[in-house]
Amino acid sequence: MINNEGVANIFNEIADILELKGENRFQINAFRKAARTIDGLLEDISVVAGDGRLKELPGIGEGIAKKIIELLEGGKLKHHEELKNSIPSGLLEMIKIQGLGPKKVYKLHEALGIEDIEALKAAAEDKKLRGLSGFGAKTEENILKGISQYRRNIERVPLGIAMLYAESIVANLKDIESVSEITYAGSLRRMRETIGDIDILVSSLDPGDVIDFFTGLKCVTDVLARGDTKSSVIMNDLQVDLRVVKPDSFGAALQYFTGSKEHNVRLRDLAIRKGLKINEYGVYRGDKKIAGDSEDGIYRSVGLGYISPEMREDRGEIEAAINEDLPKLIELGDIRGDLHIHTDYSDGKRSIKEMVRAAKSRGYEYIVISDHSPAVAIASGPSREDLKKQMKVIKNLNKDSDGFRIFASTEVDIKPDSSLDFDDEILSELDIVVAAVHSKFSMDEDDMTDRILSAIENPNVDIIAHPTGRLLGKRDPYKVDMKRIIGAAKRTNTVLELNASPRRLDLNDMHCKQASESGVKIAISTDSHDIYQMAFMKYGIGTARRAWLKKEDVVNTKPLKSLMKFFEIE
Repeated sequence: MINNEGVANIFNEIADILELKGENRFQINAFRKAARTIDGLLEDISVVAGDGRLKELPGIGEGIAKKIIELLEGGKLKHHEELKNSIPSGLLEMIKIQGLGPKKVYKLHEALGIEDIEALKAAAEDKKLRGLSGFGAKTEENILKGISQYRRNIERVPLGIAMLYAESIVANLKDIESVSEITYAGSLRRMRETIGDIDILVSSLDPGDVIDFFTGLKCVTDVLARGDTKSSVIMNDLQVDLRVVKPDSFGAALQYFTGSKEHNVRLRDLAIRKGLKINEYGVYRGDKKIAGDSEDGIYRSVGLGYISPEMREDRGEIEAAINEDLPKLIELGDIRGDLHIHTDYSDGKRSIKEMVRAAKSRGYEYIVISDHSPAVAIASGPSREDLKKQMKVIKNLNKDSDGFRIFASTEVDIKPDSSLDFDDEILSELDIVVAAVHSKFSMDEDDMTDRILSAIENPNVDIIAHPTGRLLGKRDPYKVDMKRIIGAAKRTNTVLELNASPRRLDLNDMHCKQASESGVKIAISTDSHDIYQMAFMKYGIGTARRAWLKKEDVVNTKPLKSLMKFFEIE
């Protein structure tokens, strides 16, 4: 049951090990290229393999194709296992520390004999790294910060990764004849940005059959526990818990295993005051069961309207339900377009036409082409002259767009000196301007805040992208005064982005709620660099729902003409 991401991760790990061992650069690049190809596939790799089309993919030759088939058939790759056994296991974990790559880890291992994170931490604390070429006091400081951050996140995985596994498990189990209903629950269903483990809930009259199938899945590496109605396993280092209940208890169990502890305590307190008892099997008045088959019935039994899963965090949702003041939350179908898209003019993988076709296939009315400006050197963004050419291409494409609108834009870099990477003259010619920070993340709070405020105050800037710069599990948010940012955005009518990439989800739910309550509009955008990433919109919607956002709080729910009026586009 290994998926595209799983295959890509194994190939990337092979490349990491080869680089650690100083092996042939061509071989390393071959595995990295294959990983990028597979990770960017719109189809499941097993379908491509089944149709005999593997070698039609870029970077997939005879040898790589055989390895993919071996992974699909057995869930493991002999070459990968042999490579892992050839190095200290701690070296691969060290690569995950922000600021360390295979080359630096190899140097630390060769020069100082460091084999794991604990030894690395001790060496940095004892100031033993600064004697190595390329390592200094600042490097030691950054490594210690990276270790601290890594350990904070090691027990949790990003929402996007957990969702892929959960959806795959559900897809595998739902066709079992004995399964009546199935879904994922827990913090994943609440769309938390990181997940500790995955909870799968099934209703069935034959729990043994379901558990047998579940524990027998190919990707199960260890069975932690197995009972009559529940089981816990390890899949690719991620714990997955399965619970099987009878159909008349499915709603109660789903509510029980979805709500946060605090939310559920509040719900039980309400039930007690009404002479009721709530547990994972149902709602009871004395010995009589009065609800259990549906979540809606659980909430109605205590006099509340249905509370959406994303809101079940005890942040005022119980009071809102009591007062019949629950908001009508934004839904994925409310989105009319994507306001942050990259193409092959910078570091995107597709042409403008390809991204437009993908947007149209989602029923969108518009997209914003916002390639990087030149200061983000790694992205190879268009120069001023090339941006002008892109604007002409977009203008011509719009002539035959059949009602669909492509907006010319740029993701202009906010440089450390607070200037923008393009001058005001060309920015004023664009339909929409997206501005963002991409460097010098270590600035102090006042300087970083002033840096972003300078962009907000620029009359040509319409949207501030990923406003805190975080990468979940890899980079902490930079220090910024969100109260001042939100206040300035309100004053200047600047939109703040909720970046829907599961690597970012930036703004987070709390900042989104603060912004919307202040009257600041939010753009939920995917920051897509390839077609498949447009599907990230669902993660942005999940975060928006956690923030209690309504359709009218989000600017890209507006129909085309209304959006153009909002951004004053002719």
